[in-house]
Amino acid sequence: MDWQALLLTLRLATVTTAILLAVAVPLAALLVLGRGRWLAAIEALATLPLVLPPTVLGFFLLVLLGPRTAVGRAIASLFGHPLAFSFEGLVVGSVIYSLPFAVQPLVAGFAAVPTALVDAARLLGAGPVRMVTTLLVPLARRSLITAAVLPFLHTVGEFGVVLMLGGDIPGATRTLSIVLYNQVENFDYDAAERTAAILLGLSVMALAAIYSTSRRRATARGGQSA
Repeated sequence: MDWQALLLTLRLATVTTAILLAVAVPLAALLVLGRGRWLAAIEALATLPLVLPPTVLGFFLLVLLGPRTAVGRAIASLFGHPLAFSFEGLVVGSVIYSLPFAVQPLVAGFAAVPTALVDAARLLGAGPVRMVTTLLVPLARRSLITAAVLPFLHTVGEFGVVLMLGGDIPGATRTLSIVLYNQVENFDYDAAERTAAILLGLSVMALAAIYSTSRRRATARGGQSA
């Protein structure tokens, strides 16, 4: 078992999820509460990674973050090294690639909050920040959990973007999905089975946690109504 790759994968997924929640909550609130035709374009851009092949996205990011572009050179001068083929570059790629998995559940959860409550909060003078923190997020907690778990799992199993943008550098960009690919390529199926079982186990445990929480809340509501 490549423990270094496992720890790097979990670190990448954790950092990516934290950044995504910080970005996705205000973005989803803007899409639900905002007004204007330009919001459709923003939502389309936020959803684009969902339908874009990961290798294509990884290639564009590789070119953008590399030394050939002004953006890549500016970032390299800021960080002291190019983001391509680095852990920081993987974080950037993972955040962009998993953005729809954080935004879409929150948009659905925020949109499900009764309009009457939103209008009442506005009449009482609640600003956007207070409306999000005291109304939308508390009433859409299940969507918030989903918006955290799905990107985490998506990043854990990420392959195309990681391979294109980070390559296969031990301790820096080699994740479990890259390890699994290498094991299969080398016909080491016993090791590949163990790696695949770990990836499968992480997914099953995380999804089971979501659904068990949902069932407990549903049971609690049923007991209160009875």
